[in-house]
Amino acid sequence: MITDLRLQNYRSYKDDSFELNSGVNIVVGPNASGKTNLLEAVLVLARGQSYRAKDTELIKFSKPWARIDADLSTSGKRTVKIVNEPASKTYELDGKTFKRLNLQHSLPVVLFEPNHLQLLGGSPERRRDYLDDLIEQTTPGYGTIRRQYRRALAQRNSLLKKVAGSSRSQVFPWDVRLSHLAGQIVRARSSLAQEINKEIPKIYQQISGTKTEVTVKYQNRWPVDNYESQMLKKLESSFDDDRLRGFTSVGPHREDLEVLFDGRAAQNTASRGEARTAVLALKIIELKIIEAARAQTPILLLDDVFSELDGRRRHALTDYLAPYQTFITTTDADLVVKNFTKACNVIALG
Repeated sequence: MITDLRLQNYRSYKDDSFELNSGVNIVVGPNASGKTNLLEAVLVLARGQSYRAKDTELIKFSKPWARIDADLSTSGKRTVKIVNEPASKTYELDGKTFKRLNLQHSLPVVLFEPNHLQLLGGSPERRRDYLDDLIEQTTPGYGTIRRQYRRALAQRNSLLKKVAGSSRSQVFPWDVRLSHLAGQIVRARSSLAQEINKEIPKIYQQISGTKTEVTVKYQNRWPVDNYESQMLKKLESSFDDDRLRGFTSVGPHREDLEVLFDGRAAQNTASRGEARTAVLALKIIELKIIEAARAQTPILLLDDVFSELDGRRRHALTDYLAPYQTFITTTDADLVVKNFTKACNVIALG
């Protein structure tokens, strides 16, 4: 739990400090008052990166550096320093300095922001990122595998786009590398989809008050047991087509997570309300999975989504919030406060 937070030269903040509640913290203010910036700072403190900007964009305009300091009830002091020139970022955890936050040093956190409400109807990339971000928070080393896959994919694509053309012998080592990493990614995603299916039918029915059965299915192109060998064969056989296209046409970067309502694809059958209920259920499951895997209670960040949910969904969400330190941004504090029986910490901005 974060007890105190100080932001220096961070986004819209020059030097501001906040005392925080172990329960619900409501960040209220008009648009452009810095609500999302405050929420984002908590995420950077916890996971080491923003969900919407590069590191140097987090520094207040014309300032050379930014700094986030926090006191934690369980693990002492925590600091993130971002420098503009040369671009760098360091972390101090109880006096020890690190260049990168690994899983052990990160804080478990769940973010829910308006774009997530498009999770079902948006592009497959959103759903892949949802899976990968969750796995990265619960599986040591997965972040490294994810970054290595992106680099290998970029290298293969770069060779495919060469003006003079690339040969099979040049591309083959990257086919092998890509297939090896792909198998690890697909097994992790498939396993997570199975874990989600243990919870989502029940939680969706509780929130919606209906008997609709919601399930998810990870659409891997080949069976997980021999994914590497099947992908390697396909990369070899599709080399000429990929070279014409200029990109790699198969692999985890082309797959999707399908959400089903009574066995039918949500994109084709779910109403706007049903889709939002399913996304809310996924976020609640995310909390549960991270808490179980990390043996720590996650911090919950709700960025301007309360106004996007109707009364039933708001109440359903608040029923699950009690164990978590929660940050909610809003332009209307009354809308949020009336949903909680316990006192909330209201942080007024602007």
